[in-house]
Amino acid sequence: MKKIIALGLTALMAVSVLTGCGGNSEPQKVTTDGSTSMEEVIGVLGEAFQNDSGIEVTYNPTGSSSGIQAVQEGRCDIGLSSRALKEEEKSAGLAGTVLAYDGIAIIVHPENPIADLSLETIAKIYTGEITNWSEVGGNDAEIVLIGREAGSGTRDGFESITGTEEACQYRQELTSTGDVITAVSQNPDAIGYASVSAVADKDNVKAITVDGVAANEATIKDGSYVVQRPFVLVTKDGEELSEAAQKFFDFITSADANELIASAGVVSAN
Repeated sequence: MKKIIALGLTALMAVSVLTGCGGNSEPQKVTTDGSTSMEEVIGVLGEAFQNDSGIEVTYNPTGSSSGIQAVQEGRCDIGLSSRALKEEEKSAGLAGTVLAYDGIAIIVHPENPIADLSLETIAKIYTGEITNWSEVGGNDAEIVLIGREAGSGTRDGFESITGTEEACQYRQELTSTGDVITAVSQNPDAIGYASVSAVADKDNVKAITVDGVAANEATIKDGSYVVQRPFVLVTKDGEELSEAAQKFFDFITSADANELIASAGVVSAN
């Protein structure tokens, strides 16, 4: 009987050793969640990091507020926000690290003759003080206001910069940057806003200048293009990331990532 028990224990130990050796065979993964505007830059950075490290990076495009909440609830490693954290979010134990700066392009249909608007005029259009394109030198047509849904970082950034918080008279409130671009591209009388990086290679919408300044890397970097916002990495303050997530975080916030960030059409904060 003792011999049988001894053999059993030996077998059990062997299984345990084999299990322990295989315990590290599961692929490491970094999960990100949040801003749809950050899709391109996180995609570029995630691909480069994965190719170099073998660690998979996943991206869930749920919007800035949802990404922030996902970090709070422990559903992702790193949240993505296209706005600065609010004081109540910081007080709740979250920390924000600026990855890059992105311009918010003001877009119209390519057939719209308007090429430039002042920031003040844009605010008047979105609050309903100006309702017809003819009032700003365009066609005699009602202006159709397209924007993002409540909780979107792009919307928060746009409304904060234009001073139109809770005053915009949207015709449509859409849930992604791509949806805004599509809606404007299909309506000659529409105006919308979207990440500069998302419209850089699009010919189905036209990005107008604001107060005579075009949105590009140089004008975003020097601040002359005023409709801009930060791209923020959200983590729990004082709480360590997983080893894989920390490696990814360190890589994307290093100078080594600057060219990759620039290739995504935004300006590195580092």
